[in-house]
Amino acid sequence: MKKRNPSPNPNSRRQIKKRQDTERAEVAAPKRARSLRPPVSKAPPERLQKFLAQHGYGSRRQAEDWIRAGRIRVNGQPAELGQKVTPTDRITLDGRTLRFTPPENQTIVYRKRVGEIVTRKDPQGRPTVFQRLPKLSAGRWVAVGRLDLNTSGLMLFTTDGELARRLMHPSSQIAREYAVRVIGDINDDTLRQLREGIELEDGFAAFDSLVDQGSEGANRWYHVTVSEGRNRIVRRLWEAMDCQVSRLIRVRFGPITLPNNLASGRSRPLDRQELKALHQLVAKSPGSATKDD
Repeated sequence: MKKRNPSPNPNSRRQIKKRQDTERAEVAAPKRARSLRPPVSKAPPERLQKFLAQHGYGSRRQAEDWIRAGRIRVNGQPAELGQKVTPTDRITLDGRTLRFTPPENQTIVYRKRVGEIVTRKDPQGRPTVFQRLPKLSAGRWVAVGRLDLNTSGLMLFTTDGELARRLMHPSSQIAREYAVRVIGDINDDTLRQLREGIELEDGFAAFDSLVDQGSEGANRWYHVTVSEGRNRIVRRLWEAMDCQVSRLIRVRFGPITLPNNLASGRSRPLDRQELKALHQLVAKSPGSATKDD
C-alpha cells in the first residue's frame, strides 16, 4: 500500500515565504497600475488672475494687464480674463513657465530711503526699492502701496498677492501714521482746520489725528494719521494750508510699526504675531491698489 504524502505544513519556512511573495505581488500590482494614471488636481479651479496673485505672481490687477496684453498662455493657448485654471495647467508668462509650488508666502517690512522709487525698473536709472529686497527662489515681491521719491519709512512687501490686494483696497480703511517735519511754527487755527478737514481738488480730506511732537530748531514735528489712500494726501493737506513739509516718514501701517533698529535700505520678515494681526485686519476686505502718501 502506497503511503500518502503528508499535507504541507502551513507554518513551514517554505510555505511562509510563498505566502509573503504572493502578498508582495498583490500589493505591488495596483501601485504599478496607479503610477500610469495622469495626475489629477484635487484643487478647485480658480480664476486665472486670482490664481496668479495667490501664488505670488503680481497682484490681480497686474495679472489682468498681462492677460489683456497677450503675455499669458494656458496650455499653449492665449489666456482669457476670468478663465479658470488648476495647478496642473501649464501657464507661461512671456514664454517662461510659471511654477506653482513656491515656498510659504513671505511678508517683510522695509525701511525706504529718500531718493528711492517704488518700481521694478526706472528708465532714468534711479535706485528702486526692489533692488534692495531679499532674493526669492520662486514668486515675486509685491509692494503694499507706494511712497513717493522724497518720503521715507515703513513699507510692506509680500509674495502673497491676495494679501497685498486686500491691504491696498480703499475699503480696508487701514490707518497710516507719519512723522512730519514742518518748517516754522504752525498756529492753532491751521492745526484745527487740518483736523476738521479741507476741501482739496479731489474732494474733502482731513487728518484722523494730529499730535504736536515738539520743535527742532526752526522746524516742528507732528505725528499725523490718515486712513485713506489718495495720492500724496499727507503732503497735500499741509500744502493746502501753505505749510512746507521738509521731511516725511511713515512710521506705521495698520498694526505694523517701523522697527527702531531697522536701518535705512534694510528689511526683516514679519513675525508670527504681526502676520496674524495683518490677516485679521483684512479678513473681510475686497481690493485694488492706490498710492497713499
